[in-house]
This record gives sequence, C-alpha cells and structure tokens, in this order.
Amino acid sequence: MRGRGHVAEQHLKEQAVAVAIDKDKGSEYAIKWTINSLLTKGQALTLLHVRHPIYGQNASTENQKDHQSHELFISFRSFCAKKNIKCTEIVLEDNDIPNALIKYVKANSIEILVLGVPTKGGIFRFRLTDVPSSVVKMTPEFCSVYVITKGKISYMRCSTIAPPPPPPSSSNLQLQDHASNVSEASNSQFMRTQLPNIKASERMHYQSGNQHFDEIRSPFRRGRHSMDRSYDLSPDIDISIDDVELEMRRLRLELMQTTEMYNTTCKEARTAKHKSQENELNRCKIEEGQRLEEARLAEEFALVEREKTKCQAAIQAAASAKRLAELEAQMRWNHADNIARKESEEMKKTSEARAYDVRYRRYTIEDIEVATCNFLRARKIGEGGYGPVYKGELDHTQVAIKVLRPDAAQGRSQFQQEVEVLSCIRHPNMVLLLGACPEFGCLVYEYMGNGSLEDRLFCRGNTPVIPWQLRFRIAAEIATGLLFLHQAKPEPLVHRDLKPSNILLDNNYVSKISDLGLARLVPPSVADVVTQYHMTSTAGTFCYIDPEYQQTGMLGTKSDIYSLGVLLLQIITAKPPMGLTHQVERAIETGRILEMLDPAVHDWPVEEALKFAKLSLQCAEMRKKDRPDLGKVVLPVLNRLRAFAEDSLQRVIFGGGGVLPPNQNSNSASQVSCMS
Repeated sequence: MRGRGHVAEQHLKEQAVAVAIDKDKGSEYAIKWTINSLLTKGQALTLLHVRHPIYGQNASTENQKDHQSHELFISFRSFCAKKNIKCTEIVLEDNDIPNALIKYVKANSIEILVLGVPTKGGIFRFRLTDVPSSVVKMTPEFCSVYVITKGKISYMRCSTIAPPPPPPSSSNLQLQDHASNVSEASNSQFMRTQLPNIKASERMHYQSGNQHFDEIRSPFRRGRHSMDRSYDLSPDIDISIDDVELEMRRLRLELMQTTEMYNTTCKEARTAKHKSQENELNRCKIEEGQRLEEARLAEEFALVEREKTKCQAAIQAAASAKRLAELEAQMRWNHADNIARKESEEMKKTSEARAYDVRYRRYTIEDIEVATCNFLRARKIGEGGYGPVYKGELDHTQVAIKVLRPDAAQGRSQFQQEVEVLSCIRHPNMVLLLGACPEFGCLVYEYMGNGSLEDRLFCRGNTPVIPWQLRFRIAAEIATGLLFLHQAKPEPLVHRDLKPSNILLDNNYVSKISDLGLARLVPPSVADVVTQYHMTSTAGTFCYIDPEYQQTGMLGTKSDIYSLGVLLLQIITAKPPMGLTHQVERAIETGRILEMLDPAVHDWPVEEALKFAKLSLQCAEMRKKDRPDLGKVVLPVLNRLRAFAEDSLQRVIFGGGGVLPPNQNSNSASQVSCMS
C-alpha cells in the first residue's frame, strides 16, 4: 500500500505544474523562471503547446506538423534535462487557444499555470498589468496563474480552493483505498503536529513583510481562511492527506513568491540607498570644488588689490616727481628766458639761410624728376605717413628719394627737423642724408639694400634668416648710434620713435638709425640737471612709447631706453611687441627662455641669449629710475656679446661653413616705412 501511495503522489506532482509555450522568447523566460522558482530536481513539468488544426490534411501535412512540434520542444526538453526536471510534452489542437488551455487545466487538475509574455506577439498578447479578462475568468479557482515578463512576475493570481482529484485511474483507486485504511488517530496526530507548524511559519513571514505585498497576501489569506474552514481539527471530520499536501504546496509557492518580491524590493531599496550615497558624495565634491574656486578667486582678488595699490603708489610717485621737475624747470626758466629771447632774435635773422644750409647738397626738382623718371610708378618702392618713396639714381649712385606729400599734417616741420639734424651729424650708424630739394620737400638718402630690420626679422619677401651672430652685432650698433644722439652737442637729441622699422640695413647688414622727424632737442641746462623736459603732447608708436613719458609728458634720454628694450627683445624672439616683455619675463622665471627665442635660428647660445634677454627687460622697466644707463651699463654688455658673436663667426668661417645670408639687392619696401 505504501508503494502504491507513493506512485499516486508522484503522478499528482507531474500534473501539478504546467507551462504554456510557443515560438516566442517569452516561453523561454517562463520555463526558466518556473524551474528556478517552483520546481526541484526530479520534479515533473508539463509543457503545453496549442496549434491550429488544418482541415483536409493528408499524411504529409500531418508529418510536417509533427516535425514542427518536435522542433519546438527540442530546446525546452534539453533545458529541462540539464536541470534534472522531468517534462511531459502535450500538443493541443484548437482554434481558441485560451479555451484549449483552460480545458486542459480543468480536465487534469493543473494546480499552477505559467504564461510567458511575448515581446513581439504570440499566444498571449497583453501588457504587464493587464491580463486578458477571458483568461482570468475562465481559469478555475483551484489553479494559480503566473504571468512572466522577461524573467520577472508581472501578474499572479493564487488559488482559493483545493484542486479536485485527478481523473480516476487504477493508481488513484489504490490511493483512495490506502487513504481509507489510514486510522483516524494517525490523521489527527498529523494535523496536530504538521499543520500548526506551517501556519506558524506563515504568520512569522507575513508579519515581517511589507505593506507593498497586500495585493499578494489578500488571495493567500482567503485561501488560508478557506483552508481553516475546510480542515477543522476536530477528530470527527475525515481529512485527506492528499488535500493537506496540496495545501502545503500551495502555501510554499505563495511564500516563495512573496519572498522573491520582498527580496526585489530590498534590492531596489539598496540600489536607491547606493544612488543616494553617490549623489551625496558628488554633492560634497561639488561643494569642495566650489570652496576651492572661491578661495582661488579670493586669492586672485587680493593679488589684484595689491597690484592696484602698487600701481597707485607708482602713480603718486610719478606725480610727485612731475611736480618737482616742474618746480625745478620753472626756477631755471626765468634765468634762461632772456637768453632764449636773444637767441630767438638771432635765429629769425638767419632762419632763411639755415633753411637752405650749404652743409647738404641741394638738388633741383628737375634732377629729382630725371632720377625718378618723372615719378614713375614702377620706381615707387613704398608709401609712408610722410609721403611716397622712390628709388632713383643721382650722380651715378643709387638713392632713396622721399617726397613730401602736400596734405601731410606735420610734413613740413618733420622735413625741416630731419634736414637740420641729419645735416649736422655724421655717424656710421646713422642714415646718411645726401641732399634735399627744399622747395618741393624732397629728401635724398643713401639706398639701404637690405631694407628695414623689421622686414628681415619676419623674413618678408622670403628673405633668409638673420643668424644670431649678426643680431648681436646689430644690437650693439643700434645702441652705439643711440648713444651718439644722446651725447650730441650742444644739445642732447631724443629720437622718440625707435623701432625695428626705423632701423635700416645695408648690403653688409650694417644697421643705421633713420627717421628723425620726431626727434627733439632737449635744452642742455635741463638735460644736465634733471634729464627730463616737459612736452605738451607725446609722440611715437604704440608699444614702443615710454609709459612714464606717455602719462606725465616728461621727456628724457631714458625715454629712448624703453623703446630700445622692446626692440632688443624683438631681435632675439622675432615676435610682435604687444605683451612681449611679460612673455619673456615668464619664460625666464620658468626656465623656458629657449622656447621664446626665434625658432628659425637653430644654434642659439642659450647662456648669452639669457643675458641678452635680462638686459632687454631691464631697459623696458616701467619707471625711468629703474632703467640702466646706456653708456655705462647697456653698451658694455652688448659690446661683449658682439665680441663673442664675432669670435663664433670667425670660427664658423675658417671652419669651412658660412652663416651670412646673401646680399639683398632687390628693392625693399620696408625702407620706405623707415623713412616715412
């Protein structure tokens, strides 16, 4: 009897769980979930497949349908075999698929029916929370229904009554006989020992659950109450062992599903907590970054305030120096006023004679027209603020002729200034004035074959790069010519417009200073005492003008030292003057002076170039009192660097190499800007 009862119980388990399958991904999710969540090893599983019947089919059509059904079950059968699950394959034929499933559930007392939601259509088409009313209403109350979407429960309905006994069979009859022979005492003992324990575990689990599962607990409570009513523990009622076993299995399944949903909720809570912690950490990082940024801004603001204070102090000091210089100039002005008036009277008498000084050669307008082919456009080599410049030939010598434009604002005064200055001075590093035509405002200069220093530094016209040896020599020559102007007798001369475009280079790259139209003669008494002279208006080129002269109008020989410093920095860097002093200063502080040097020259002597740069920065100081003396400090250093360059040049020449670029014999438009 015990063996027959075991067989009957095993048969009951095989018919307990069924999964509806089709050719859809949802069926795979449903079977995997059922095996992992509901079944244990060795337990039975029924696979249901409903296909549409084909009327008038022959043997070949029937074989084809059987083959398709066989192919459908292969993957599911293999998966069940791997999990040690016994599967029973059932194929139903009906046009109404839900009705066929419900009929099979009722006929075979299926306790659990699992349905998979397809992703792109199939047997069951419904949303996650919208089960078709036909399936829900038609499913018997003794059958629990689970709807699985992508491996998770999207809908479930628990049974509320015990399932009916399966169809009569020989094994079922034997099971009933065996159940009738069981004594009432043993039934009572089983209910007293097992059922209370089950209910106690249920109470413990549901009391610890979350209110989120009220929808799941409600059918379970209804089932439990019905069970309590059905299984009265009084000894007068005959309770079937199979019914108790079925109820226990149903309770275990509900407990399993509740636990799974509770674990899912806990996992979501942990995920939310983790995200909250990450958000809090990110917020802390953002706040820390904001605090650091505020501290940096505060430090920068404090630095700006300190610089502003220093600037205000410098302005006040400059204003005080200006007032002191004005007082000193006023004290001496009265003494020099009488002498100035006498000199003015004498100058009026001889002004016409000085206008046509015999110290320079005078040319007629006819000579100028012949030299320029009647001012032929092809002879024009440029245009400046003073007027056009033509290349010509006078006395079998190439010359550059600058013609005064009639509408030039200060053209006549600049013409007279250059004539007076250049006719009085001679120096190897000053451009040579060959003659003039004062009636028509024409100046005749020697022709400089290599044009201006600015054009050669920037290699305009595809000219070759100037080697560093020649750059050191050019710098010393410019300083020598500038010192000659500052030491001119009887009155020191301030150039006021020193820049690379006003430095001309001959065929041998000998540099000469030109464009003295803005030069000013400083009275000897003022130059010897205070070295400054008050001007009513500043003149020069932006980025090269002395800042203190531009602000206060106090002109002195050290005003040219600032322009010289910027020019020297351009000689070694070949960069525009805007912000150049700041860039070089930062490069020296960070040890990157080599990056600032002209990259077109590949053999810079870094140590000598660093000395050259530091000297240039000293010359470009904002305050005049901080700039070095040209004759005592600047020129000796440049002469030592020039000697070093000449030694290096001799070694290169005698060593078989050459560094001098070829002579530039073509017409150079840059000479025009220097003379204009």
